[in-house]
Formats: sequence, C-alpha cells, structure tokens
Amino acid sequence: MMTMYKEQLLPIEKVFRDPVHNYIHVQHQVILDLINAKEFQRLRRIKQLGTTSYTFHGAEHTRFAHSLGVYEITRRICDIFARNFSIEKIGRGGWDENERLVALCAALLHDLGHGPFSHTFEHIFATDHEAITVEIITSPETEIFQILNQVEAGFPEKVASVITHEYPNPQVVQMISSQIDADRMDYLLRDAYFTGTEYGTFDLTRILRVIRPYEGGIAFSYSGMHAVEDYIVSRYQMYVQVYFHKVSRSMEVMLEHLLDRAHELYQETPEIFALHSQLLVPFLRGQFTLADYLKLDDGVLTTYFIQWAEESDRLLSDLAKRWLHRKPLKSATFDEDRQLPLIEELKLLVEKAGFDPTYYTAINSSYDLPYDFYRPKSGVHRTQIELQQNDGTLIELSQVSQLVAAIAGEITVDHRFYFPKEMIDRDSSANYDLFSETYQEFAAHIHNGALI
Repeated sequence: MMTMYKEQLLPIEKVFRDPVHNYIHVQHQVILDLINAKEFQRLRRIKQLGTTSYTFHGAEHTRFAHSLGVYEITRRICDIFARNFSIEKIGRGGWDENERLVALCAALLHDLGHGPFSHTFEHIFATDHEAITVEIITSPETEIFQILNQVEAGFPEKVASVITHEYPNPQVVQMISSQIDADRMDYLLRDAYFTGTEYGTFDLTRILRVIRPYEGGIAFSYSGMHAVEDYIVSRYQMYVQVYFHKVSRSMEVMLEHLLDRAHELYQETPEIFALHSQLLVPFLRGQFTLADYLKLDDGVLTTYFIQWAEESDRLLSDLAKRWLHRKPLKSATFDEDRQLPLIEELKLLVEKAGFDPTYYTAINSSYDLPYDFYRPKSGVHRTQIELQQNDGTLIELSQVSQLVAAIAGEITVDHRFYFPKEMIDRDSSANYDLFSETYQEFAAHIHNGALI
C-alpha cells in the first residue's frame, strides 16, 4: 500500500494559478494531499512579509503562496536534472530520480512552522519556526505526518532531515537551502512582485538553464555567471530597500513592545487575558503545545490587538492603537561606536515628555551579508556558489566575478534609534506647548535623519 502511494500520480495534473510562476504544477497525489492538510492550509493565514505591508501596501501575500512557489521551482529543477544530468547520463555526481519526492515534499513544507508575524513572535515567545516545522512533520498527531508516513516508513523523518540539513544527499539539501536555492529565488521574485519593486527581479529562466548537479551539491554553468550576479545584486537590493526598510522595522518594534507589555501584564493580572485572549495564554504563560501553536495566525493576534486597544492599561491600549492605526515610531541613524551615550540622554528627554522609554524607544540594527564564501580561518562552513567550467572543474563565484567580489563578505549594517514621532513633529503632539523645551532639545540632536 505504501509503495503504491509513493508511485501514485494524479490522473490529470493539478494546477494552481500563480502571479509569479504562471502555473504551479502538481503531479503527485501525496503533494496534493499535503497541500490540503490543515497544517498547510494554516499558512494561508500567515503573511509572508509580516509588517512590510505597512510600508508596501501590496505585500499581503502569504506563506502558503510562497511555499507553493518553492515547490514549483524545485519541481522544475528536478525535471531539468532528470532530463539532462541523471546518473544514467553523466554517471557519478548525476541526479538520482529516486530523490525527487523527498525534495518536493521538503520544498513544499519548509516554512510549515512559521507563526503569526514570524520573527517578531519568535523573539518574544522564544519559539523556533524550523524546530516547529520538524515537529509538525514528525508528530503522529498531525495530518502532515499521516500523509507522509503513507509514502514509506520513516519518510516523515527523511523529509525533516532535509530541512535540518542532515539529509545525506547535498544536492537535495542545497536545492532547498543554500545561498542560491528555490526558497530564496521564490521569495525574492514574489516579494518584488507584491511590493512593486522592480529591482528585486532577476532572470529565473536563465538560472534554471545553467543549474547543474555535482557530487558535492549544486553548481552553475560558467556561462551563466552574469545571471547569478544579477540574482546576488537583486537579493542585496531587496534587503536594503524592502526587508530592512525603516518603517517596516518601526512597526516590528511597535509589535514587539506591544507583545512585551502583554507579557508583563500577564504576570500581574492573568485573568484579563483569560477573558479575551485565550489562544495566546499558553505563550504568555510560557507553556504551549504544538496544538496551541497551530491555532495561532495573523488574524487571531490582530483580533486580540483590537480588544487590547480598549483595555484600561494605558500602555497596552496606546501601543495597540498605534499598531492598528499605523502610527510608527520615527527613527534616526547613529554611530554605534560613539553615540550610545547620546541615546541614553535622548531616552531621558523622551521620558521627560511623558513616554515610557522602555516601550517608546528602541535600538534596532539590520545586518545583511549579500554573499559569503568559505574562509578556513573562520571555522564556519559556507555553502558557496560554485561555477562549473567546461572541463567540469569548479570555481567559486567571487573568484571570477568582480561584481560579487566587491560585495562578498561585506556586511551591510544600518543602526537606528527609534522614538515617538511627537518628539520631532509639532503637529502630532497634543502637548507640544507643555513640553516644547524638551521637544526642541531633542530635535536639536537630529539632522538629515541622523543623530548629531
């Protein structure tokens, strides 16, 4: 029975219309069953980009759509490998078609454990979306496990090992997780499409044309170097212009402070949250099960925020209203080496103006490494991008690309100090006259969006 399910193809392939890939092609019964599982359908209720829609209003797409996209790119790669680079055709280092199903399932399910507002929620409640993904896949209580387990005994654990990078075939692992993989390629194209940012696009068709399997993983034909360069630059631009946008980060700070305040209040008056935020109580208490986790999504938390806006606690209510009504904190860049003492002075001014600096100020820093390569002295393994030359030998991308060499190993950093808009905007403060001297003293330290 298990072998039959493993080999079972749909009588007619199923397609999902997609704005990025045109069609998502589903040919295996197991893939369709996984898509229809309740744990996967939950991803329809989780936004892919969290708070980014407060900056780019079109960014309302979901983890569900992204997961289908990663599956589709992986399916195309498997087709290319099977057609042109199978073990039967090129021998050692070629693609083993028996790996297709585990690759497709891992691609589809790689984001299964993401929670509401993703990384902000993880930080506050100490959850780990990758560990939860593995738990969903390997727990007998889930529909996902029941479906995978029909393929063959141990198949759920096999799929989970791809996600944890422990699967023995590096081709499968790197297809899903490396510096140029199906996951990154889909989210860059998808996020660029929905944010309306053209500089996030790259030539996926060309990259798939030059992708190659080899014994150590996945490489790209030397002739496709410029398409890979384009991908690296697009990724860099998306991180700088979209993922690390100062307003999106401000809304993340607001969300973090809102959840922090709820967490603090729960320790004092847990009965408040038991009345109207029941699904969040296990997390406020610090004891939750997988079943608790799977009940949460963006809509559940937003509903609770609406209720918190009416709570008697002034901080919780105000933070909830600022979040719901898009009232982000303002920010200014600063020099981490010399201006931290100034920030402490500015926090005192914020407090003098009537704002609790714990909840209305923050230091937020973004870090991005556009491309990294293996450096023996670092002691850290890197899955670098390899180009395959005509004779089959490999050369690392930054060794031959001047463009990539210029940004390889260079970390882009943006340090920001966040504070209430009222501190620098007279029109937004109802108490400007009362605190005018404090506001003026604060504003004197900001010029052209930077602390001075």
